[in-house]
Amino acid sequence: MKNDKNLTVTVIGIGYVGLPLACVIAKKGYKTYGLDLNKKAVDLINKKKPPFKDDFIGKLLPKVKLKATSNPAILKKTDIAIICVPTPVDEKSLPVFKPLEGAVKSIAENFNKGVLVVVESTINPGVCEEIVLPIFEKGGHKVGEDFFLAHCPERINPGDPVWNVLNINRCVGGVTKKCLEKAAKFYHSVIEGKITSMKSIKEAEATKTIENAFRDINIAFVNELAKSFDKMNIDLVDVIKGASSKPFGFMPHWPSRGVGGHCIPVDPYYLIEKARRIGFEHDFLKLARRINNSMPHYTVKVLAKELNEIGKAVNGTKIGLLGASYKANVDDMRDSPFYHIKKEILERKGKIEVFDPYVKRENTVRNLDELLKKTEVLVLVTNHQDFKKVTPAVCKRNRIKVVIDGMNFLDKEGFLKAGISYKGIGR
Repeated sequence: MKNDKNLTVTVIGIGYVGLPLACVIAKKGYKTYGLDLNKKAVDLINKKKPPFKDDFIGKLLPKVKLKATSNPAILKKTDIAIICVPTPVDEKSLPVFKPLEGAVKSIAENFNKGVLVVVESTINPGVCEEIVLPIFEKGGHKVGEDFFLAHCPERINPGDPVWNVLNINRCVGGVTKKCLEKAAKFYHSVIEGKITSMKSIKEAEATKTIENAFRDINIAFVNELAKSFDKMNIDLVDVIKGASSKPFGFMPHWPSRGVGGHCIPVDPYYLIEKARRIGFEHDFLKLARRINNSMPHYTVKVLAKELNEIGKAVNGTKIGLLGASYKANVDDMRDSPFYHIKKEILERKGKIEVFDPYVKRENTVRNLDELLKKTEVLVLVTNHQDFKKVTPAVCKRNRIKVVIDGMNFLDKEGFLKAGISYKGIGR
């Protein structure tokens, strides 16, 4: 390889994962390209405009030399190719490797001898050696000699003001020792967090799937508790806060209207399917997925029950949905529980208005004030900071009768004191 800063790096897939990474690589002085099939995103990036809202990218993109393109020919002069394409699941929750295979084929068809290929896309153990490697071998390219293959599972937390792609610790694995050395050296030069070298590429692949399966399981635990504690008339949020006073052996997770994003609702299925293919059933992981997938329906069930308490039904009621994105203060709609909540309310013939300050395409009103004036019931779907304005006094003034807090974000005691029916998830 050339001297580090003379290397050309191409990030394939410049979305929520790839674009922040490409910006950081460019910031560190590498000649950096972003390759993506989305020509609209490519044009915006070349104009120094992020294709989605992200404060980290918004500040960094205008300051770095990053060239976006849809032409895979750029790979012919690429020294390091980093794959950040989506790894979704289909309607049967089975892994879809087509985007990954397409990215790998592009590198193989535009091969630059000596290229370091790093897969950052989340995959199950074995994918690099069973799917990625054979594509290169079919072209006559030998790993460890003609090219180098590694995996560094992406770690990013959109909207987080503290943790970003620059400072989050990373894990790296390689097919050969040389592959690992080259990948680790590159990431040490780019990432300011700790780089952990794994003993094998399979171990590196496994880290991300168990990270998100861990979260999925623990969230499912508290979501199931929420259903149970609702029947016991116990405020689960208060209980979790009490349990958190123990200085060891307990890690708080919080119940909600369901999980979203492209990690927690997706990644466990990769591990579930891989295990099934080798004769093992992950019953625990499958149960967690079922519980968390049930929460949008449960949220609407809570809504219907609270309406019944005041002599109303979902049918014909004017319901305002606060938020649409899957998490706070971002415009990311991937696998958002909003879709399921909205669909079920409409199936029950409720009359819906939507406002999300970050996702304008879903809005049916111009602003929050208009939504409050048009509705009599609120369902908080996303805990955007803007919705702190939804106080008991504001709701009282707008004659809001019921508040369903899908993120346990609002002032429960304040609403109850104001005489407004309030119900959170598990409280």
